[in-house]
Amino acid sequence: DMLFYFPARYDDFSLMKPINRLHYGDKVSLAGMVKSANLRTIHGKKNRLFEIVISDGTGAIRATWFNQPWLARQIKPGMQVILSGKIEQYLGRLTMNSPEWSPIDRQHLESEGIIPYYRLTAELGQKWLRDKIRQVVMTWAARLPDPLPAAVRRSAGLLDLPTAMLQIHYPDSWERLREAQHRLAFDELFLLQLGVLQQKRAWVKDPARAFTVSGEWLQKRKDALPFALTSAQQRVLDEVLADLRSGRPMNRLIQGDVGSGKTVVAALAIAVVAHHGAQAALMAPTSILAEQHYNSLVNLLAKEGGPLAPEEIALMVGATPESEKAAIRQRLEDGAIKVVIGTHALIEEPVTFHDLQLVVIDEQHRFGVQQRGQLRAKGQNPHLMVMTATPIPRSLALTVYGDLDLSVIDEMPPGRQPVKTFVLSPREREWGYNLIRREVENGHQAFIIYPLVEESERSPEKAAVEEHTRLQEEIFPHLKVGLMHGRLTPAEKDAVMTQFRNGEFDILVSTSVVEVGVDVPNATVMLIEGAHRFGLAQLHQFRGRVGRGSSKAYCLLIPGTAEKVENERLQAMAETSDGFKLAELDLEQRGPGEFLGRRQSGFSELRMARLTDLPLIEKARRHARELFEQDPDLKQPQHTLLAEALQRFWAASQTDFS
Repeated sequence: DMLFYFPARYDDFSLMKPINRLHYGDKVSLAGMVKSANLRTIHGKKNRLFEIVISDGTGAIRATWFNQPWLARQIKPGMQVILSGKIEQYLGRLTMNSPEWSPIDRQHLESEGIIPYYRLTAELGQKWLRDKIRQVVMTWAARLPDPLPAAVRRSAGLLDLPTAMLQIHYPDSWERLREAQHRLAFDELFLLQLGVLQQKRAWVKDPARAFTVSGEWLQKRKDALPFALTSAQQRVLDEVLADLRSGRPMNRLIQGDVGSGKTVVAALAIAVVAHHGAQAALMAPTSILAEQHYNSLVNLLAKEGGPLAPEEIALMVGATPESEKAAIRQRLEDGAIKVVIGTHALIEEPVTFHDLQLVVIDEQHRFGVQQRGQLRAKGQNPHLMVMTATPIPRSLALTVYGDLDLSVIDEMPPGRQPVKTFVLSPREREWGYNLIRREVENGHQAFIIYPLVEESERSPEKAAVEEHTRLQEEIFPHLKVGLMHGRLTPAEKDAVMTQFRNGEFDILVSTSVVEVGVDVPNATVMLIEGAHRFGLAQLHQFRGRVGRGSSKAYCLLIPGTAEKVENERLQAMAETSDGFKLAELDLEQRGPGEFLGRRQSGFSELRMARLTDLPLIEKARRHARELFEQDPDLKQPQHTLLAEALQRFWAASQTDFS
């Protein structure tokens, strides 16, 4: 554990900046003597501020820590310390807020080179931990067995593991440190890719039923649609039909922006399976979304002359009356119902299918691995199609979703309006309110989103419950304002959303629960308060809620403070409506958490690798694939250590990872 406890950063005395050369916004390490140290109480009795002034002979700078009173016992006047962090400004003076700190010890003063700095936990000192890790590294690094076969190391141009381990803790130079980081990050991505390749192979090992249809039958289905398919929809449909014909189970992720027409592709796949007398299930994360899909599928498949009768399509959600559920269960078991649409009620309840051959899952990152597995287990190795409106950056598509074949619908149907996006300062809020009034007068509706449900002492952001009252009483007294948030039960949320969709509210005040899939074609304004608190993927999802009809639509982003108006993420939203560009930016700035949902297993192990490093991901993937083609089960003697490392790396993972 100590060997693999890597430094959080490194200090190099020769590169430290003198205090008189610092500028606002610099990210630096600096060294000096503590001139003064004070702990004081602020804002009533609850909050405490610890501040020090340090000087290095060229100048002095103040550093402050909020609610960390124990630092007063650790940092005393006269001590030599190193501070690392960002240079801020307060009342015209440069300061540091909550920098990382460590005492300067003998090792620093004697060292010519680069000193490691480890993350600490309460009661652990940097010097103590550094000494212990040094002993372990010096004794054990050289004896570490290297699980990566020599052939892979040579062709990928990598350090051996003992050298990399020594250099990651005690680098001879910044160049050697980069080589060590590259080797250790490669290992993680290589094991990740090998695991994903094994998952994919396990999934296609058992055959699936093949479904073929004639060109004439397919053309008839397409002619009956209320619109022509875009070329992107046609391309993805061809990929799906090839999967259904192949005799191997489909395992495909279809991604496309909100409104790009994923449901139509799913509907045609369902029609093919139903044409052969088999069954399909479509699972959505919320009742209202399930209902929306149900209405779409009835429209697309059960209109006059359609391939299915209306009674062959059923909707099953938590609120479906028990007697009706019992009837649906019976008709699914005897095969009278060909398509069932529902929420996780489909998994949780004792639903038995007569012949389930296709599972379609909408907004897949909302469903855990186990839930997908449970639904799939209700059929004999059925085909699996998952759909998402969250654009997935290429680097994640190769790693996290590497076990799925990927199809992208990257073109919008004709007639969809781009949504005009503006970043407003809090002072310009009234302009946004006027726009909402004007749109409502013209017969349209608006969303207003807040980051919190209720206001709290800890956060300066506005919150939905209090703001709903203010908006209804003071700002829009003549309009009807609805409220939705995450503390409502699913049935209450559905009721509010249905009222809004039916036009009973002019404005819906909501927290982020509104992001997934719900279609309100009449809504033309999306105003987002505290916009800097949301990720780009999420803001893009909110924006996709409006502009679904033929009228011009607007998205207004209002950050919490005027300074946040310059926020790079918000400006990117105003400049592009390309979900993929935004997703790449989001991944760089916020990391992969937003995309992973419950797919964490295997990814929590990444200590060195970044899921934004596309060149390294592609390199690791290439080498993993070459090795996998020669020895997929890692049975050859030179791969024994690698097989053990792979086992350890994936130990936390579920068996069904797709």
